Amino acid sequence: MTFQGRPHLCFKLLFGLLVGCVSAEHIIATVGEDVTLICNYDAKKHGKLSACWGRGAVPNSGCANEVIRSDGTAVISRLSERYNLRGDVGVGEVSLTIRQVEEADSGMYGCRVEIPGWFNDHKHQLTLTVVAVRPNALKVETREVKEKTVTVCWTAVFDGGKPITAYRIDLKNKQASWDTAVSTTVSNPQLTQLTLADLRPAKHYNLRMFAINIVGMSEASNVLTVTTKEAAPESPPLDMQLKGLTARSIQVTWKPPRLDHRNGVLRSYSVSYREYDATGRHFKRWQHLSVPATRELESVVLTNLRPSAAYGVIVQAKTNAGVGPASTAPLCSTLDEFQTSTASIFKSSSSAATIGMQETSGHITSTTETVTAATGGRESTSSELPDPPVIHLTEVKDNTISISWIPGFEGDSAITGYYLECKAVNASWDNTKMVIDFSPNQTEATIIEIYPSTYSLRMFTKNSLGTSKGSNILTITTGEAGHQRVDLVTTVSTDTHAAASVKESKSGHLAAIVVPLVLVVTAVAIVAMWQLQRIKLKKGTVSMWLTNEALRHRGAESLQEL
Repeated sequence: MTFQGRPHLCFKLLFGLLVGCVSAEHIIATVGEDVTLICNYDAKKHGKLSACWGRGAVPNSGCANEVIRSDGTAVISRLSERYNLRGDVGVGEVSLTIRQVEEADSGMYGCRVEIPGWFNDHKHQLTLTVVAVRPNALKVETREVKEKTVTVCWTAVFDGGKPITAYRIDLKNKQASWDTAVSTTVSNPQLTQLTLADLRPAKHYNLRMFAINIVGMSEASNVLTVTTKEAAPESPPLDMQLKGLTARSIQVTWKPPRLDHRNGVLRSYSVSYREYDATGRHFKRWQHLSVPATRELESVVLTNLRPSAAYGVIVQAKTNAGVGPASTAPLCSTLDEFQTSTASIFKSSSSAATIGMQETSGHITSTTETVTAATGGRESTSSELPDPPVIHLTEVKDNTISISWIPGFEGDSAITGYYLECKAVNASWDNTKMVIDFSPNQTEATIIEIYPSTYSLRMFTKNSLGTSKGSNILTITTGEAGHQRVDLVTTVSTDTHAAASVKESKSGHLAAIVVPLVLVVTAVAIVAMWQLQRIKLKKGTVSMWLTNEALRHRGAESLQEL
């Protein structure tokens, strides 16, 4: 048994000599790191020796798939600048450093130090495993802030070794917690800019972003704090009341607009009034007052009026950004010269910027007229203006819209930018909800609608000579059905330094109210006449009332004569 075992032992010793002494270990690294694989020898004992590194197991001679080689004093060849011997080669430090490792760098590496003599080489093998990680955190910057939109941008970051597949954007009110944030995921890894729309004017927001790859989500970016710009108030002053105080004065009282519709700090109110000429059946020129906004119940007395005259009054709230819609009330009359102050109080019954009257059969009844200020057109007929772009819908996903556009002829001057108008699908372009600006070299954009709904979009081109006509119109629905919101208020402003014009409104909403009302009144009248015919030989008074006690008519005729 002993004799038979000796050849096997000798064979094992011989194999060990042929292969040499090989040590091995396993290293795990993450994508993007610099990794050092250790390999050293004693230069004082052996002198300066040649060494090499290769991919794969160490062969009987040299290095397989050699990546770097040293002659004992310096590096004499390398496969790539990513491979380095950063130690002091002259003293035997030949550890391999691989810069910014990738997943493809995973595998076995072998180091050979060529020591003179048979089977003396020092061999060292290591297995390197490189794993992908989450992307690095983004650094987000504010590019543009407007009344209802915020545009942010960022630069590309290290993707963790796996391509970035999406970005997540969190938006919240500044004072709220991140648990209340509106989160939107955008599946466009090429993005470096996006616009959040449908924000509230004069509000403070916090915004942060995340990058996402197949491994996971990055840490949160820096937190942006943005304050949207002020806008004109979206709703009129509340509870407006008129009261005839004397033969030459009327008191006007009102409250500020709804807090969430003020769109900034209220600075003042514009009170406009004018006399109605019943004989000529027309209004006279507007007169204007400015009242500082200081209280929750405002009041002003209009003086130097004519006795027994009817006046129309509107009140509009102002911020630094502009004037809001008007609050109105029925016409109010001053007292007779010898009448004491017992006049009725006239309350506002509509939030629309309307006021008007006409004379019909001896009675004063209200009509609807719209007060508008003269405005100049934006479009020019000059042939030197640029052509509008052609816009295309790239993608609609949840509440995210991606569009692209093809520029048109630039005209006689270089294009300086584009702007996109957005409105509710059933509104007019005069009531544009928001405007988003773009740079002249931009041809695509992604917009996040905070409150999904159905919108119409069109785009304009700008150059130094003016603005193009509007582009083709896209009608887009964002979000899920049943969760849509259109937060639009029609704003009609009055120029307080010029006479306002009056136009008869042909609103479909008014018709929708009046027609059913007429039918109801007719039915009631038929029933009343039938009841009257049943009453014989009785006298009395018939009273007919309209809403809000606006009109009362009395007759003393006998019921039989009626």
